[in-house]
Amino acid sequence: MKELKTPKKVFRKEIEGLRAVAAMLVAIYHIWLGNVSGGVDVFFVVSGFLITTSLLSNYEKYGKVNFFNFIKRLATRLFPVAFFVLFIVTILSIILIPKIQWLQTVKEVFASSLYYQNWQLAFDSVDYLAQNNEASPFQHYWALSIQGQFYLIWPLILFISVLLAKKVFNKSIRFSFFVSLVFVFVLSFTYSIYKTSINQPWAYFDTFTRVWEFSLGGIIAIIIPYIAVRKSLSFILGWVGLTAIILCGIILQVSTVFPGYAALWPTLSALAIIIAGSQGGTFGVHRILASKPFMKMGSISYAFYLWHWPILIFYFILFENNTVPFWSGIVLILLSLILSYLTTTYIEKPLRNMKFINKNWKKTLIPVSLTIPVLMTASIWSITIEKTDVELAFANYNSDYAGAMALLTGDGEINPLNSDQIAPQPIQARQDLPKNYEDNCHQKPGKSDVIECEYGDLDNPKYEIALVGGSHSAHWLPALDSFAESENIKILNFTKSGCRFSAEGNVDKDCKEWNEKLIDKLKSIKPDLVFTHADVAGEDKVPDGFLVQWDNLNDLDIPVFAIRDNPRFGFDVAVCVEENGVDSSNCIVSREKVLPLNSAWSQLKEKPENVHYVDLSDSFCEETECKPVIGNVLVYRDNGHITATYARTLGPILQNELMAILEK
Repeated sequence: MKELKTPKKVFRKEIEGLRAVAAMLVAIYHIWLGNVSGGVDVFFVVSGFLITTSLLSNYEKYGKVNFFNFIKRLATRLFPVAFFVLFIVTILSIILIPKIQWLQTVKEVFASSLYYQNWQLAFDSVDYLAQNNEASPFQHYWALSIQGQFYLIWPLILFISVLLAKKVFNKSIRFSFFVSLVFVFVLSFTYSIYKTSINQPWAYFDTFTRVWEFSLGGIIAIIIPYIAVRKSLSFILGWVGLTAIILCGIILQVSTVFPGYAALWPTLSALAIIIAGSQGGTFGVHRILASKPFMKMGSISYAFYLWHWPILIFYFILFENNTVPFWSGIVLILLSLILSYLTTTYIEKPLRNMKFINKNWKKTLIPVSLTIPVLMTASIWSITIEKTDVELAFANYNSDYAGAMALLTGDGEINPLNSDQIAPQPIQARQDLPKNYEDNCHQKPGKSDVIECEYGDLDNPKYEIALVGGSHSAHWLPALDSFAESENIKILNFTKSGCRFSAEGNVDKDCKEWNEKLIDKLKSIKPDLVFTHADVAGEDKVPDGFLVQWDNLNDLDIPVFAIRDNPRFGFDVAVCVEENGVDSSNCIVSREKVLPLNSAWSQLKEKPENVHYVDLSDSFCEETECKPVIGNVLVYRDNGHITATYARTLGPILQNELMAILEK
C-alpha cells in the first residue's frame, strides 16, 4: 500500500478565520436567539485537525511521543486565560449571584477548574432536582472540559498507533494513526447516535459522544495531502461550508438533537472549509476568513468564548431580564471583545513569551500555579456555604414556626420574624428535601425500575399507604411521616422524577414502563390506600391517564387518596424572597391566578367511586393571595415544590383528612 504523504506544516489563515466565525456564532445565538449554534462542534473539528497535525509533526521530528512536553505546551497556552476568567467570574459570582444558587455555582467552579464540567452538567441533566437549575456563569466550560479530556486521549491514541505501526501494520505512523482514528470515529459516532436517541440531555455533555468530532478533524489532517481540489470545487465547498455553519442553529434545534448524526451538519461544513483551503480563487471564502479582521478575531476567539457567557449571565442577573434587546446585545459583544483583547494581550501572550519559560520546571509551574487562586477562592466559598447551610430549623408548631397551622388559626403572619430568621433560609431551600431523595428512593429519569422504601411504623403497622407519583407526590412524604408512627401507618414510597402516576401515552418510555410495573407492584402488595395527586396545577382538567390508573386500582379494590396539586408560582420563590424580602409584593401571587375556584376535579362529570378527593388549598393560600412565607416557614424550595419543613407543618391537617378515610 502506498505510504501516506507527510504534509508541510503551515499556518492556515482560513482556519483561524473559521474559529472567529464559530466563536461569534456561539455568542450571537446565545445572546439574541437563546439557542445553540453548532459553533462548538466546529471548534472540536478544528481542534482535532490542529492537534493531530501537531502531534504527528513532533513525533516525526523527535521520533517519540513526549506526553509531558505536549501537555506543558497546551497548559502554557490555555491555562492563563481560562483561569484568569475563572477567577474574575468567581469573585463576581460571590457578589452578584443569589445565595440560593451558591451551592450549584461553587460545584461548577470546581468542575470547570478540574476539567470535568461536562460530566457535572451530564449528571445534572438526569437529576430532576438540578434540571431547573439556573444557568451558571461557568456552564460554557463544558466544552473546554471535553477539549481538555481530548488532549489527554489523543497522545494515548498516537502512542497506540506507534505500537501498531511497528508490530502490526509495518507501515508509517501516519497510516497507523489514520486507522486508529477511523476506528475511534466509528465507535464514538455509533455510540453518539445510540445515546442521543435514548438520553439526549446526557449525550450532549458526554465526552465519548463527542470524540468522533475530533476524529473527523484528525482524519482529514492525515489524508488532506491526497485530496486535490480544483479551484471551482474549492470555491463551492468553501461557501457551502460557511453558509451551512451559519444556518445550522436556525434550521436545527442543536440543543435537543445533538450530538448524534445531526452534528454531521456543522462538522462536515467545517471540513468543507478546511478541504477548500485557499484554492477558491479571487472570490473564494478564504479571502474573507483570512482577512485581517477575521484573523484578529480568530486570535482572541478563545478568550471571547470564555468571556461572552458570564457577561450574558450577569446581564440577566443585574437587569432581571431573560431576553436581550438588540443594542444591549451589541454592548455585550463589544464588552466581550474588549475583555478578550486585553486578556489575550496582557495575560496570555506575556506568560507564553517569557524568556525563562523554556526552562522545563518553570514552564510547568507557571500555568499550574494559575489554578491556585481559583481553587483557594472556591474552597473558601464552599466552606462559607457549609457554615451557612446549618441544620434546618424544623417547625414544632410553636409561636415562631407555625407554618400551615398559622393559616388554620387565621393568622398567617403569626409572630412574624425577619427574613434571616425564617425556616428554612432561602439558601437552605434547595436542600430542604424529603427523606426519599436522601435515601435514593426517588427513581431517576431514564430508569424504569420501581424502587420501594418504607417509612413510618415498620414493626406493627395497622395500615399501609402507598405514596405514588412524581415529585409533587414525593414532597408530601414529610407530612405523612410526621404522624405515621403515632397512627401505626407504614408508608410505602413509590415515586419517580418527572413521572406522574398516570397511563398517559405521550410520556418517555421509562415513565410508561415504570407505571406499568408499579401497577403490578400495587397488585401484589394491595395497600390500604394509594396516596397521589389529583390533578396538575395550571391544567384545567384531570389528565385522562390519571383516570385510567385510578380505574386500574378500582379493579384491584384499592382506594385512592387524591390531593389537589399545590399552586405553582411561575418564578423561583426562594430566590424572590432572598432578593426582595419576606413581605415583598413581588413574591405574592393572586390566589385566583394559581388556584382557580373551579378545580379540575370539580369539572369531572363522573367521579371515580374509589377516589377520595382532598383539597388543602386553604393551607397554601389566604382568601385572595398566596404568600411565599406562611407562619415564618418558607413554603417552596423553587417555583412549586414544597419545602420539607413546610410539609411537616401540614401534618396535623393532612392527618385529619387521611384518618377519616382509613378508619371508615
